[in-house]
Amino acid sequence: MTQIGLLAIGFLAQLFFSARILVQWILSERARRVVSPTVFWVLSLAGSFLLCAYGWLRDDFSIVLGQFISYYVYLWNLNEKGLWKRLHPLVRGAFLLIPVAAVAFTLQHPEVLIEHFFENEDVPLGLLIFGSAGQVIFTFRFLYQWFYSYRRNRSVLPAGFWIISLVGSSIIVTYGFIRWDLVLILGQSFGMVAYARNLYLWYRHPNPDTDEKE
Repeated sequence: MTQIGLLAIGFLAQLFFSARILVQWILSERARRVVSPTVFWVLSLAGSFLLCAYGWLRDDFSIVLGQFISYYVYLWNLNEKGLWKRLHPLVRGAFLLIPVAAVAFTLQHPEVLIEHFFENEDVPLGLLIFGSAGQVIFTFRFLYQWFYSYRRNRSVLPAGFWIISLVGSSIIVTYGFIRWDLVLILGQSFGMVAYARNLYLWYRHPNPDTDEKE
């Protein structure tokens, strides 16, 4: 694939991610508290597909790892929002099985996986570990969000989610500058402003258990 095509996939993925943050931010400002709208999770799922493809084509294990971890958390939140049950069973099955099928296919050729991701001269092992750490921290926010929401039987974006987002995003931006990856730099830089604002709204109006208008 050409460099332009690769960048197009990456920027389209970040466009979905930026759109989710922008919509969530606008709805939160209107409600004067942090909200978790359904569209946030729909856009997250779309962006995850594309960014995973971008990471794979760019031989960047840290990007693929981050998206794989958060994928099923997006599906859980869509289920909590009631959208999942409205999808056709075949569509639900496809969403559930595609990542599993991709992993199964990859494990059939482990030598290719190692060559692409762990013997990549463009990403030394130390840098790979640093970038992966950022992606793991950034993705951990969704595991934290899932645990927090699961205990309350509803989808919520708590303060810890935004704190973890800021920490992970800072590492990813640094990693992006080291690799000069404009997709990561631009995508994460925009999000950091929204993360800080959501954190402010959370502490300014700490009432997450009221009903949300979506």
